[in-house]
Amino acid sequence: MAEAQKMHVKKGDTVLVLSGKDKGKKGKIIESQPTKSKIVVEGVNKVKRHTKPTQKMPQGGILTKEAPIHSSNVMLVCPACDKPTRIKKAALASGSLARACKKCGEIIDKDK
Repeated sequence: MAEAQKMHVKKGDTVLVLSGKDKGKKGKIIESQPTKSKIVVEGVNKVKRHTKPTQKMPQGGILTKEAPIHSSNVMLVCPACDKPTRIKKAALASGSLARACKKCGEIIDKDK
């Protein structure tokens, strides 16, 4: 099994799609798959899935859902300045490292 890769984005982050059919769209990360370096962004990379009727869904039919995209195809949007940005590591007073915006310097990980 593949090892989990360190990714620059996390679940709950707002991101801007840089390439592909949904280039330029913004969305929130719903799911993160670090072993595959992929993420699922809400409203981006929608695909149709044909489902058979089951007891849970007796109707069956065609469902539309978001498919994963590679994490390198997105850029984090800073919550403070609302611009797409790269991240840098900033030292906190507690001695730990947190993600910070390269443009405005604001700390992105408030929970740490």
